[in-house]
Amino acid sequence: MSDHLMATNETHMANQTQLHEALDEAPMGLFHLRAVLTAGAGFFTDAYDLFIIGAALVLLKGQWHLNKEMIGLLGSTSLIAAFVGAFIFGRIADVFGRKKVYGLEASIMAIGAILSAFAPSVIWLLVFRFVMGLGIGGDYPVSAVLMSEYANRKDRGKLVSLVFSMQALGLIAGPIVAMTLLASGVNENIAWRIMLGLGAIPALAAIYFRRTMPESPRYEAQVRGETKVASANIFRFSNGAIQSEQDTAPVKRMTFAQFIANPRLMLTLLGTAGTWFLFDYAYYGNSISTPLIMKLIAPHASALTAESWSLIIFAVAAVPGYILAFSTIDKIGHKKLQLIGFSVMGLAFLLMGIIPGITTMVVPFLVLYAISYFFAEFGPNTTTFVLSSELFPVSMRTTGHGFSAGFAKLGAFIGVFVFPILTGTLGLAGTLDITFVFALVGMLLTFLLPEPNGQSLEKLSDDSSTAKESGGRLRAM
Repeated sequence: MSDHLMATNETHMANQTQLHEALDEAPMGLFHLRAVLTAGAGFFTDAYDLFIIGAALVLLKGQWHLNKEMIGLLGSTSLIAAFVGAFIFGRIADVFGRKKVYGLEASIMAIGAILSAFAPSVIWLLVFRFVMGLGIGGDYPVSAVLMSEYANRKDRGKLVSLVFSMQALGLIAGPIVAMTLLASGVNENIAWRIMLGLGAIPALAAIYFRRTMPESPRYEAQVRGETKVASANIFRFSNGAIQSEQDTAPVKRMTFAQFIANPRLMLTLLGTAGTWFLFDYAYYGNSISTPLIMKLIAPHASALTAESWSLIIFAVAAVPGYILAFSTIDKIGHKKLQLIGFSVMGLAFLLMGIIPGITTMVVPFLVLYAISYFFAEFGPNTTTFVLSSELFPVSMRTTGHGFSAGFAKLGAFIGVFVFPILTGTLGLAGTLDITFVFALVGMLLTFLLPEPNGQSLEKLSDDSSTAKESGGRLRAM
């Protein structure tokens, strides 16, 4: 490489650094909140759509005479679709840009929810829930990475966690909708259709707001080399809070083959995807089956009573866990918080599994169940989402997050599908013992990951040094 070309590359990287530093050091402002709400609207929808099926299944079980295998399949089919959607949309967003798919996945969610409400049979409901799940899977990598790339260095964990915390509102909304319909005496065949169809409303709202967001400034500058465009977009979006007029050429994007051949990135992927897979097995298996769990510990309770207990668990345990997570994650550390959450959540599962007779004692069981929920949110449910958005290079960031989220939803699919089956063979206590093992392994895999707290995305992913060492050898796809 000529001295002139090397000097030009050095100048390009210096210019890029100035844009990145402007983003990293910008004080948290209203434009950050706008980005949180725009991205978070999708996660409200994700949570509502994924977890409302638990309430609907209580009604569908009797109407369509479903066996345990079909209950498990209905509860989990959107999760296996999310596994596919996260891979596909995560890769597309790195190749063509985040904004290209931002809104498309929300449209798919809305279509799937509407069609689910009009499903004429269990087979068609499975098909429509699969369609919706594709959109949910696509929402994970794009929303997480866009927020991390807009965020400043100091508050990145908080801002990305705030996006994910919108899931808490979706968790609460589901039981409230179900309780309202059941208490109002709505015909059960109509009630479950309304429950599923209402998921289209927040998805439709998200479509408009997401199309108003500009492309990620880091992606625009680093991958496309359009620093002037990125600077102008972030200047407008932040109402002048971030200014950078530097021009630059792109850092050549890493190919997929180079990504999977990189030992450091593969170890990181094992950590992000493995911990998220193990957590989602435990979390979704329990959460979507919560109404069924309530019926197991109190078999004579009505559907309305079971939904009331679910709402109490979410409101008293899950919501405070989300709030404490986003308010402390940048103080505690992203990796450290994940370790804390896995360990206490796993201990709660262990106690529910080994204390004799606790699965027949409503109050003691609910206390431990609430503790497991609190430390799921104040821990790996938040941190797995955040860590996966931080630890990969910009040109492979949604790919890495998409792989992690995709494997997570595979774990969720397995958990939801087998949970009704395991409770029928091993009992609730035995099923929870297995969940404890998953939490324990998740804690151990967390040690594979670096601590990203307070560091710039460029330093974490080593983007600039990778480009410098390659001397321009990386080729665009």
